[in-house]
Parts: sequence; C-alpha cells; structure tokens
Amino acid sequence: MPKQSTNMSGLQCLASENIWFDKHRYDEAERRFYEGVNGPSQQVKSTLQHAKGRQQKRQHRNSSSHAGGDQELVSRMKSMELENQTLHKVVAEMRAALLKLESRVAVLEKNPAAVPCAKAVTVQAAPAKQVKVENGGDDEDDDIDLFGSDEEDEEAARIKQERLDAYAAKKSKKPALIAKSSILLDVKPWDDETDMAKLEECVRSVQMDGLLWGASKLVPVGYGIKKLQINCVVEDDKVGTDILEEEITKFEDYVQSVDVAAFNKI
Repeated sequence: MPKQSTNMSGLQCLASENIWFDKHRYDEAERRFYEGVNGPSQQVKSTLQHAKGRQQKRQHRNSSSHAGGDQELVSRMKSMELENQTLHKVVAEMRAALLKLESRVAVLEKNPAAVPCAKAVTVQAAPAKQVKVENGGDDEDDDIDLFGSDEEDEEAARIKQERLDAYAAKKSKKPALIAKSSILLDVKPWDDETDMAKLEECVRSVQMDGLLWGASKLVPVGYGIKKLQINCVVEDDKVGTDILEEEITKFEDYVQSVDVAAFNKI
C-alpha cells in the first residue's frame, strides 16, 4: 500500500512537470554549454571557415578594385602633369616674344629717326626750292623759295619740246602708208567691127600719177561683140574711178561706155 502510493505520487510529480515538453530548449542549452567548455563543434567550425573565406574574397575584390582605381588615378595625374608642362612652355615662349617686342618698341621710341616713314621719303625726294626774301632792316638775306623758279619751268618745257621734235623726226623717217585699190573695168565697144586691139591701146594710153595698168582680156557679150576687161591699181588719194571713166570715154570712136566690174582695197 505504501509502495503504490509512492508510485502514484511520482507519476503525479511527472505529470505536473513540463520539462519534457521543452526538451529541444534544454538540448540547445546543453550543446552551448559543452561548446563553451570544449570549443565549437565541427559543423560550426566549417560554417565559421566558410564565412571567413567569403569575407577574405570580398576583401580581395575590394582591394583589386581599389588598386585599379588607383592606377587610373595615377595615369590621369601623369597626363595632367604633361599638359601642365606644355602650358608652361607655351607661356614661357609668349613671354620671351613679348619681351623682344617691348625691347624693339623701346629702341624705336629712343631713336625714331632710324625708321624712315613715307612722308619723310616724299619730302626728301621733292626738289628744294628757294626764294630770296628781304628782311626790313636786317643785313643778312634768307634764301627761301616759296613759289618755285621760272628757270626750272623753262627747262622742263625745253626738254618736253626736244622730246616732241625727236618723236616727229623719227616718225617722218618712216614711209607713209599709201592706200591703194584694185579696179576691174569693163570697156564696151560700139559694135563687132570695132578694132579691139586699138581700143586697148587707147585705154592704156591713159597715164597719170598713181595709176598702174594690169592684165586684160576680151570677154564675149553677144552677137559677135566682145568687151575689154582690164585691171588697174590706183592710189586712192590721186586717182578715182570718175577720172578713169572720163579719160577713157574721150576715145569716142572706139569706146561706147565704161563700167566698174570690181573694186577692192589693197
């Protein structure tokens, strides 16, 4: 009886406790206790190692990126240094050129006579003219020419005339161009019984200054009648077609009419 009551009291105690319902909490606490005493377990160690490896890789990548960025920064700094040196050189050259220009300007300001100007050259090239001007009570006379000398005008006129005379003489030596013309005349007889040889002889007997007879031929007109076609060269200023026609038609026994067949300037 007492034993049964003891057992019943133990069951009742177990029923009143909840330790078994929170067993996983106690297991976790026990594991942590032993880890604190003996160190972490193998699984925890592997987890820690993986985490440490990932952290090292991350640090390596960060260091690599920092190294690349540093290299790019160094290259940019070098290029800027080169550009700065070039700019310094250009500024130095411009400064030297400016100094040379300032020195030249200073020399010109000190000695302006060394630079001839157009006005000075013109004044030097102009001939000096002097005129004698009397002072009221002074014994000395100043020679100043205000209006020029008549002698120089006369000298210039003489030189101009000499040149004109020389040109006229040179031109007179050249042969003058004589205008001439070639005239072809048709001399018609009265009939077919007219002696054409005598008619031509009469035509050629007309002689005057500036007239030169040329070739001739007989050209049939019709009904057995032939006309004399004769060429001549005349000087335009001395002989005209009217004079020729008038002189030829004077031979009334042989010549009926005279016509100009062709007229050409030579």
